[in-house]
Amino acid sequence: MAEKEATVFILDLGASMGETKAECGRSESDMDWSMRYVWDKVTDIVSANRKTLCVGVVGLRTDETANRLSEEDGYENISVLQELGPMTMSSLKALRTNIKPSKTFSGDAISAIVVAVDMIDIFTKKLKWNRKIVMITDAQSATDPDDITDIAHKINDANINLTVLGVDFDDPEYGFKEENKSPTKAENEKTLKALTDQCTDGVFASIVEAIDEIDTPRVKQVKPYKSYEGTLTLGDPEKFPHALNINVERYFKTHTARQLAASTVVLKSEQGGTQSTQTLDDEAADGVEFSAVKQARTYKVNAPDAPGGKKDVEFEALAKGFEYGRTAVHISESEHNITKLETTKSFSIVGFIPWTRYEPFLGMGEVCITTARKFDEKSELAMSSLVWGLYELESYAVARLVAKDGKDPALVLLAPGLEPELECLYDIPLPFAEDVRAYKFPPLDKVVTVTGQTLTSHRLLPTEELTEAMGEYVDAMDLDSYGMDDEGKHTEFAPVDETYNPTIHRINNAVKQRAVHSDQPVQDIPAVLLRYAKPPQELIGRVQDRIEDLIKEADVKKVPPKAKGRRREAVKPMSGLDVDALLLSQDAGSNTADQPRPITLENAVPEFKRAMATSREMSDIQAAARQMGDIVESLVADSFADSRYARAIECLGVLREELVAMEEPGLYDAFVRGFKGRLLSGALGGDRRDFWLKVRWARLGLVEAGQSEVSTVTAEEAEEFYKSR
Repeated sequence: MAEKEATVFILDLGASMGETKAECGRSESDMDWSMRYVWDKVTDIVSANRKTLCVGVVGLRTDETANRLSEEDGYENISVLQELGPMTMSSLKALRTNIKPSKTFSGDAISAIVVAVDMIDIFTKKLKWNRKIVMITDAQSATDPDDITDIAHKINDANINLTVLGVDFDDPEYGFKEENKSPTKAENEKTLKALTDQCTDGVFASIVEAIDEIDTPRVKQVKPYKSYEGTLTLGDPEKFPHALNINVERYFKTHTARQLAASTVVLKSEQGGTQSTQTLDDEAADGVEFSAVKQARTYKVNAPDAPGGKKDVEFEALAKGFEYGRTAVHISESEHNITKLETTKSFSIVGFIPWTRYEPFLGMGEVCITTARKFDEKSELAMSSLVWGLYELESYAVARLVAKDGKDPALVLLAPGLEPELECLYDIPLPFAEDVRAYKFPPLDKVVTVTGQTLTSHRLLPTEELTEAMGEYVDAMDLDSYGMDDEGKHTEFAPVDETYNPTIHRINNAVKQRAVHSDQPVQDIPAVLLRYAKPPQELIGRVQDRIEDLIKEADVKKVPPKAKGRRREAVKPMSGLDVDALLLSQDAGSNTADQPRPITLENAVPEFKRAMATSREMSDIQAAARQMGDIVESLVADSFADSRYARAIECLGVLREELVAMEEPGLYDAFVRGFKGRLLSGALGGDRRDFWLKVRWARLGLVEAGQSEVSTVTAEEAEEFYKSR
């Protein structure tokens, strides 16, 4: 169960908090500046959406007096702005309207702390709560220091954590000191510091330190989640009495953090009213409550005898269907149950492997930790023996895990974990044979010829000079000692605990800002999230020489830009070898000048590209495009289901690309218009409408004016063409 927490914020709303101190480099009032910290804490509590996180707010130096101790002397100008209780968006908006500077300068900060202590005592009673008081003040009003010792004892007896954050308070450890401080403020600082020093959990600091740390993301502390509780076995205890049988508990060690997701909501309806999803402006939305959207689905099937040709059916009457080509194959529930594996809850070791035989890339998920069951000495001793045995033999265990009855089994790798006062097993999911894709790549250190000869020196293999240059380049980019610590010593540049996911924390910051200031634009991305987004210029300069040496040794050459417009002259290859000229001379004996080389279905793409590159007349381009179009249509017409759709899309894309490059988009547009008509009319092997969807996804329709200088097709015409009618 999550811990219960009661926090009371004491906010100084005196007239002096409305001042703006330009000498301190601030363009906003002390209140707006200090409230950054408060809003950050409050929005964190609201986003947690837990009823056990309760917040109360006390206003110090308010124009009115509204507190339970107001009949006694010394509690004037102190108001309870919000009683202790769960924090919601409605209470957040109501609180925001009450936070504004008052017109008074009087109000005792010590008395405000007493009011907060009284609120916590009444609300939490003697139950188990985490109790906190956070005071934000500029200490510009007179305070009564006579009873601070008794108050400190009361705070300690109630186990309250007292934090005093002062506006421009002196903080030698943080390196901040206010010049020309008034005598009243200096004396109040001493009083408040004396109070916090007497408290067991007292904190006294300048709020500038707290505000500077707002942008730094905080790691969310979560309670351990038990994913398995049962026995860990080695062997079958039912058949072999001496089989290993340990009572264990398994928890998540690491868990994937995900960004906030948007939700669809509706306005809460009044009694007997209706719900609406209308959009409200910011003023009208204040105080409006929302509720989640409930979705309902209806299922219809074709029924010629029913009105409209369709009728509604219940979900239970439907069967699961699986797509096989263009056919939907249904499987009944009874037949589908045959494919399910009936499993029972278990955690059993099936084998062991040495450390050297495990490849790290096989890990497929989040790490969990398995420990012996608490207060079970026999299981703790058995777990210790297993962990130490794996460690001394430098081995891992492979186990089969079924977290609960009926769940799919998983293979996990168990690694020994030895920490002070903790002996455990760390596990990570392993892939099954069907999950592994074995791709064969040629070796990087040798070339095997067709005849079986092995070459260690080849133009495709790196030379010793290239290997050395690459090694120096990688060493120059080493970040392990590029950073500097507080003592000026070299340290890691980007520690894991200082690198944050910018997506998650940026969304969190934006949501929190909009929750408090709905009428203001979202602020820029905090610098701490972009700290490692770009490499330092000093590091780039340090490796520049290494990059140049690497380019020189690798003989890197810039690829010439692709020529635009009609290609009247063949591009000279960088190697100096004109392959097209050789092919033309080879084909000269078998093809006459007025008879273009035919394009075959087996090698359509390269042959079409060669034909376009060597075309001299417009008739040659038209003939090649006509042949390629025929190939596309034959692939679609002769395709069994969608077996040849991928080749057809590839050929259609090459046809479009080459004709656009030749500044002849009209040829392609003419073909694709006729192709669409034949496709949708069923002339290409029956109903092939599913292929037109692939054409739409690949955006292989008409050539728009923005894609070719000589095209006259507008964007609206191109989009209209994609519609299948």
